[in-house]
Amino acid sequence: MKTFKARIVLVLMLGAVWFLLTYPFNTQEGLAGGAILLLIVLMPLPGGDLLGDLKWSPKALMALILYFFYFLGALIKSNLDVALRVLHPKLPIRPGIVKVKTKLKTPLGRLMLANSITLTPGTITVDTKGEDFYIHWIAVEEGDCEEKTKKIVSGFEKYLEVICG
Repeated sequence: MKTFKARIVLVLMLGAVWFLLTYPFNTQEGLAGGAILLLIVLMPLPGGDLLGDLKWSPKALMALILYFFYFLGALIKSNLDVALRVLHPKLPIRPGIVKVKTKLKTPLGRLMLANSITLTPGTITVDTKGEDFYIHWIAVEEGDCEEKTKKIVSGFEKYLEVICG
């Protein structure tokens, strides 16, 4: 963590998650969680500070909430699409790897984008090289790189640019 403020925010966020996961709360779990939490927060991260890319502003928090709902919608939509392709053999399955470009500059933004793509059924991020993502897609559509980029990543990027820059 670059700043003391960022470490405090991380402690509060991780503590809240720990508390929710261990409900009903007891003293032993609280002490164990607190010790582990301090180790995680005080430990230097190899290769830099990944969470330092987060923007800590009300606008970024709102974008994070909207991103959650956008991701949830994309998850439901893609689950239904894959289920229909499985249940109706006449629907085309044309697997392939497509190359898309991202506008995201930060490592955390690209990581969140790659994971979001992978978590939605029908797409898997296979590799990343700079601004290029190579994505395995269950139903590759005709068109150029820009059209495929809009279809796969532009919705996620809109929110991630505000959250991570």
